[in-house]
Amino acid sequence: MQPPKLFPSTILSEILKMQSQSAASKLLFAFLTFSCLLYHGLGAKCAANAPTVQQTQVGFGEPPKFMVEVHNNCPMCPIINIHLNCGNFPQTLVNPRLLKVLGYDDCVVNSGLPLAPLQKFSFNYTHQKLLMHPTTWYFQCE
Repeated sequence: MQPPKLFPSTILSEILKMQSQSAASKLLFAFLTFSCLLYHGLGAKCAANAPTVQQTQVGFGEPPKFMVEVHNNCPMCPIINIHLNCGNFPQTLVNPRLLKVLGYDDCVVNSGLPLAPLQKFSFNYTHQKLLMHPTTWYFQCE
């Protein structure tokens, strides 16, 4: 078997083959990486970024006034249908579009609508402090 003759057109042809193989391998790598992310779900990356609730006293009368902030801590995915433990929270304290009491110790934030990545949602109520924390939620990217 004789080595190929290396005329300028043959050299150019070989260079183009090597470049296309390199491009093809880069494309394959990108495809496999993207497929892996989709398979494992981007929401899995948010599993450690559960939503949080922070209450701050903003009024000091009787009864006191509190501002409640619900924060989506995930930098990539919207979060929907956020439910909070809310004890005997009286529905009359807050517009139900902001916080709807579904039953004892179960309230839904923002009518269950999405909260964008890293977005905060807040509402105020005037009453003795009622402890609240997230119980269930769903990331939309899962």
